[in-house]
Amino acid sequence: MRQSEPLPASAPETQGIASRAILDFAESVDREIRDLHSFILMRHGRAIAEAYWEPFGADAPHMLFSLSKSFTSTAIGLLVAEGQLSVDDPVLGFFPDLSPSLPDERLRAMRVRHLLTMTTGHDPDPTALIRNAPRLDERSDQPPSWIRAFLEAPLVHDPGARFVYNSLATYVLSAIAQRLTGQRIVDYLQPRLFDPLGIAPPDWETSPEGINTGGWGLSLTTRDIARFGQLYLRRGVWEGRRLLPEAWVAEATSRQVSNAPNANPDWEQGYGYQFWRCRHNAYRGDGAFGQFCVVMPDQDAVLAVTAGLSNMQAVLDLVWERLLPAMAARPLPEAPADQAALADRLSSLRIAPAAGEAVSPLAARYSGREYALAENADGLTSLRFDFGEDGTALTVGDREGTQRIRCGYGEWVKTDSRPLGWRQEYAGPSFPPHVAASAAWTDERTCVVELCWPRTPFRVALTCEFEGNRLAVTSNVNVSFGPAEPTRFEGVATAPADAT
Repeated sequence: MRQSEPLPASAPETQGIASRAILDFAESVDREIRDLHSFILMRHGRAIAEAYWEPFGADAPHMLFSLSKSFTSTAIGLLVAEGQLSVDDPVLGFFPDLSPSLPDERLRAMRVRHLLTMTTGHDPDPTALIRNAPRLDERSDQPPSWIRAFLEAPLVHDPGARFVYNSLATYVLSAIAQRLTGQRIVDYLQPRLFDPLGIAPPDWETSPEGINTGGWGLSLTTRDIARFGQLYLRRGVWEGRRLLPEAWVAEATSRQVSNAPNANPDWEQGYGYQFWRCRHNAYRGDGAFGQFCVVMPDQDAVLAVTAGLSNMQAVLDLVWERLLPAMAARPLPEAPADQAALADRLSSLRIAPAAGEAVSPLAARYSGREYALAENADGLTSLRFDFGEDGTALTVGDREGTQRIRCGYGEWVKTDSRPLGWRQEYAGPSFPPHVAASAAWTDERTCVVELCWPRTPFRVALTCEFEGNRLAVTSNVNVSFGPAEPTRFEGVATAPADAT
């Protein structure tokens, strides 16, 4: 695992915020939001709080989902600065080989700025079309073309007329960058952005066309996110060196289009170039399930967050309620006791492991037995439990074979793991996957196993009810792009039970 270099740090009071306010924020998260994974709060260029909920840590890159879009926008800004394109360039001009033979007026009118502001004219979002994207030549073995799927999707509004969230538009920005430079944007950004910020070469998913997905797929550490936010807070300057034009930062992070109405107030403050406007004159990049880079110019502050949440607005609400009012214009008196209490609390944070008893009087009846599972949406074929004094070992079977996972009691135990049967997304894109697990008995016949993938937002709880030679499993995932309701399936032991 790569080592993530620490950020310049300071006591909170020195930077004008009370340690007690940050402690209140962290404790509010624990009371109200289970699945925050990390946060870093920076003020006046210093990290005044850095927190990780075990089993998450500083060195593991976390999937960013749509926070990736802000990095794609940055690549476009650099290309503009280099004179390689303009936001007013027509999109079709970059893809003469893939354009429809008779493009309509709306497609001819689409400009790069419409990709950046998600005002292409599509409605609904065409990103789902990549599942059945056309090939460049149906008679060849060439991969499906996501670009062609985008260009062939019907436009129901004039470009610029209406905001419709559009991840495929960001992919097309990535494709434009690659056509201009001959490099994937992850490689283009390495010497221009990542290296100066001290960010190790990251993973970024690629499409079947060999293009970085742009709108999603980037994985970075929380410290990397904080550095990126600090670059934007300083209007494109990092450690005295200008990396981005100040005019681009201002343009990209200002309100370019309306995105109202929305039930969540921080999703209707306007949209820039792949950045969201927030309340309190702040702006952010954000990704599914609570990946945030929040920049607060009026407070000279940055907040980086990773999470696995279904209610992303709840995080921002806590920021505005707990942190923002505590940011003073001048340094505060030193508070050693409060600083010590904050440090102690932040060092002991963790996602709650499975709750219950360490042992069951009936555990020996079920230990060492394999249960063949009925077909299920989780893609599992078998489960085996080995209950011991030092914890539980769970052997999971799927179409690829079996995987043995160690489960701690009252703690998370990490195991190197290949992608398991549930969903490939749980394992992340290309880095070696890991799983952290815990297990406990809620009654003498019911064992709950919690599985957490520490480079992702995903956590699964398996409630396993034993009855004779039968096993009933309820599987519950914390967040999902699809249905998140619990699923239930059964299994039968491959040998009869001793007794019931």
